[in-house]
Amino acid sequence: MKRRVVMGKTTDGIFQEEFVLDLSFFNFENAVTATFFCDPELRILRVNNNFKEIFPQVESFEGANLPYLLNTLGVDQETLVRITELLRLEGKMKIPELYVTNSAGKRMYSFLATETDHKIFPFLNGVQGQLIDRTEEFRLKQKNDALIQKLENTNNALDEKSRHLTAIAERLAKYLSPQVFENLFSEEGSESQKYNRKYLTVFFSDIEGFTKLSDRLEPEKLAEIINSYLSDMAKIAIDFGGTIDKFVGDAVMVFFGDPASEGTEEDAVKCLNMAAEMRQRIKLLNDIWQRKHLIPEGLSVRMGIASGFCTVGDFGSSQKMDYTILGSPVNLAARLQGLCQSGEILLSAETHSALKEVIECSKFGPTEVKGLPEPVTYFRLDKIVDSNNARAPFARYESENIDIWVKRPEEIEKVLTELKQVETEFASRLAK
Repeated sequence: MKRRVVMGKTTDGIFQEEFVLDLSFFNFENAVTATFFCDPELRILRVNNNFKEIFPQVESFEGANLPYLLNTLGVDQETLVRITELLRLEGKMKIPELYVTNSAGKRMYSFLATETDHKIFPFLNGVQGQLIDRTEEFRLKQKNDALIQKLENTNNALDEKSRHLTAIAERLAKYLSPQVFENLFSEEGSESQKYNRKYLTVFFSDIEGFTKLSDRLEPEKLAEIINSYLSDMAKIAIDFGGTIDKFVGDAVMVFFGDPASEGTEEDAVKCLNMAAEMRQRIKLLNDIWQRKHLIPEGLSVRMGIASGFCTVGDFGSSQKMDYTILGSPVNLAARLQGLCQSGEILLSAETHSALKEVIECSKFGPTEVKGLPEPVTYFRLDKIVDSNNARAPFARYESENIDIWVKRPEEIEKVLTELKQVETEFASRLAK
């Protein structure tokens, strides 16, 4: 039997090569990944069925150029050059994420390849590689990324809403007494009854002759005076635990006993001490008003305090509500304030009864008072005699460059500590 010679090889040699190729590719043929074997020029010699499924449009793979096949799936030229360069320079390459598009849609593979070097069978020299399908992982990652992005967008939206609500709450806080604001946004406040009957101590004050003064002052100067005055009065009211009901022009209304109460007598004591400190503060403010705002006569404030049962709740219309109080003590406190001489604090008989152990007063009346059904007995505060309830007067330091008012000179260590902090802060500012 004669042996045929084909392309310089006997038929036995060709069959031997095919057998060895088939044998060497057996493991790849049955691999779960898409495998291929190319010659050194990257021409396809063998592929398994998983590889063929990636390229359903290709009828014959033998001799096909691997980079060309990848390009038909949308692999860009830069990646193809990278593949060939890595194989040429390093003899191996790995691309963890290779994105392709075929009839099944967009898919992701890990692409691995290495050069083979066989001394016995040189026809096995070439490039072996595989495409590992990671599409499900890719899609899961897409879903996960989309979910993360959605959560991030939701969190950003919530943060924005939270900042917006915080800004609204901060603005709203300026229109409400701190106690009312806190009670309004607390669980207890949301579940509380709409109206309550409570024993309160009510405070009214206004600046004597302020209407005439406002008519002759420039709007900017008037605003500066009234805003400065009301800011200081509000601070003192809050310090003593009072609930600021309202400002009406220059008038101030504060009450004690709601939302929180420490007892009728203690509420009255706090109200009294608040009024005394306000009066002391006004004396100091008068220096500024006289010098800076050219009000030679200064300003004098009249104050009235009354105690008794009031109805507390939200009153108003469907368009606007106020958390306020109604009752005869409100009217009485306002009328007592109207009876005051310059700088006086007048107390109702009931308030005096709660405070008589800690104050010295002058009694007046009974007096007919407009708007009240019966004559009224009232008292003028002359002195707070209980040292536990009387707060030290303001201390003041004045020089050419600065004015300092010390509200609590009895707490000298705290005052000095705060002054040192101010010194450090101002030194830092001035150094810039």
